[in-house]
Amino acid sequence: FLLGDILYFGPRNTLTPTYCPKDVIELLNGHRDRIVSVRGNCDAEIDQMLLEFPIMAEYSYIFADGYSMLLTHGHKINMDSAAHLGEGEILIHGHTHVPCIKKFGQGNIYLNPGSTTYPKEGNPPSYMIYENGCFEIKHLESGEIIQKIDLRKE
Repeated sequence: FLLGDILYFGPRNTLTPTYCPKDVIELLNGHRDRIVSVRGNCDAEIDQMLLEFPIMAEYSYIFADGYSMLLTHGHKINMDSAAHLGEGEILIHGHTHVPCIKKFGQGNIYLNPGSTTYPKEGNPPSYMIYENGCFEIKHLESGEIIQKIDLRKE
C-alpha cells in the first residue's frame, strides 16, 4: 500500500541529493500489479502519467482477514474527519510522517507508518508491515520494531 506523496514531497521538504524520482518510478512500475495506492496532497496528474498503476483515488478500502481497512493520505480523511468510518474499522494514513498506532472512536484503530524519506518529530525512517492480523511499524535500516499491534489480541 502506498499512502500518497509518492514522487514529490511538497515545497516545504528539500529533496535529498541521492533522491532520484526516475529510479523510484522504474522500481514502482516493476511492481504495478501488486500496488494499491491513494492520492497524497503533493501527487499530481503528471505523476499519474508516469506511474503505471492508479494513484488518484482519495481513499481505498481493503478487506483482509476479516478486517476492514480504510487507506487514505490523511490530509482530508483522518481521525478528526472519519465520521463515516464504521465501528471497528481501521484507518491507515500517512501525511503526518509520524509513526503511530492509536485506538479511537468506536473500536477503531488509527495506523500511520511514518515515512521512509522524510520522517518528522525526531522519528527514524520507517515503514509498516501487515501479516496475519498484526501490524508492525519498523525502522527502515535496522528492521527493528518501533510499534506493533496484534488485532487478534484486541
